[in-house]
Amino acid sequence: MSAHSVPSVHSLLRLCSTDALEWESEPPEWVSESLSRAPFVVMRRPLPRPEAFPVGIRGAVRSQRAAAWIPVGAAQECITPQMLAAQHAWRQHRDFAIMPAVAALEEVAAIFDGYGLAGRWGPGGSVGFELASGVASTTPTSDLDIVLAAAVSMARADAARLHAELSALKVKIDVLLETPNGAVALAEYAKSVDAILVRSPQGPRLARDPWRADLEACPA
Repeated sequence: MSAHSVPSVHSLLRLCSTDALEWESEPPEWVSESLSRAPFVVMRRPLPRPEAFPVGIRGAVRSQRAAAWIPVGAAQECITPQMLAAQHAWRQHRDFAIMPAVAALEEVAAIFDGYGLAGRWGPGGSVGFELASGVASTTPTSDLDIVLAAAVSMARADAARLHAELSALKVKIDVLLETPNGAVALAEYAKSVDAILVRSPQGPRLARDPWRADLEACPA
């Protein structure tokens, strides 16, 4: 990976060495085993420091999450959710059972393709981690997290139709619209006419239109 490229939020970064991780506090005990199993970290949303990226480490269970930083150049590979979708990564052979959240991707791909969104969406969360790392990370009850790049505004009617089609599938699907100002939940955007939560690099903000730059800070 180029030392000058900036991974986007949700990107999975394969570490050259786990020794490159910079911790703000003592790392949890489970981190070493997790990284030895899969030397991948996920790009977090906070603004990067000079010459460093904010990353998260996943453990074996949902409650195991840790935050750290890596120097620019410490990752040898960057895999985005959109790359996983473009490669149809879920079709590739795996040595473990395919869980419902992964199996649903074939139907999900057809829905997004039908909306002309090919190349803009991809799996995040445990599904994305499993597909990128090759390590079993999903369970029979895992949700399917989808990241949808949304550089330009999406009509609420289109968002509502897309949400309805995805909700008709057997797996619970959570879609994040990644706007230039931060992320909003497709489900909330599709149904709400009031201010909605935007996950911005500066923290949670409220906006009626997430694509406008004038976001309001959420009250403490």
